[in-house]
Amino acid sequence: MRWFGLISAIFASTLVGAGDVASQALSFDVTGSTMTVHVAKEGLFAFAADTHEVVVPIASGSYDPAARVVELTVNAKEMQVQDPPSRRDRVEANMLGPEVLDVEKYPTISFRSTATVVQDPTHWSVTGDLTLHGQTHPVTVQVDRLDLRHFTGSAVVTQSAFGITPIKIAGGTVRVKDQVTVAFSIVLR
Repeated sequence: MRWFGLISAIFASTLVGAGDVASQALSFDVTGSTMTVHVAKEGLFAFAADTHEVVVPIASGSYDPAARVVELTVNAKEMQVQDPPSRRDRVEANMLGPEVLDVEKYPTISFRSTATVVQDPTHWSVTGDLTLHGQTHPVTVQVDRLDLRHFTGSAVVTQSAFGITPIKIAGGTVRVKDQVTVAFSIVLR
């Protein structure tokens, strides 16, 4: 009976993430992990404008399964717009420049979780502090746990909450939407 209780406790802790792989923080496999920002347009002539996909290389990250704490850092200067080559340089210069991310002044973007709600063993809602453009605000991330070392998910980030004014062109008839979607696939070492 004692073994049954021990096995049940181990199984239960694995399901809720309390003892996933180890009792210490696990590093992100930054080469096997991905993050992408999806930027949409709005306005009267939005149909004539492009949406943008931005690849965001992860510089570092860790996950502490016992405390359910995630930390993530991105080097903003390395973000890459995936537009066709004819427009890529202009869009990327606008994104990285002083009107949007201002990467010379704010070279990193970081996230540190503050609370995790386990909706079920494979679906979590993680709230944390996102530091972007020199400001820190709470953001909620929806996470799907695929296995012990692989997580996917997304979050919606409102640019204006971080002091970023979305770009407008053609007299405002085409605008970048204030909300962007960040999608990720994180692999732990």
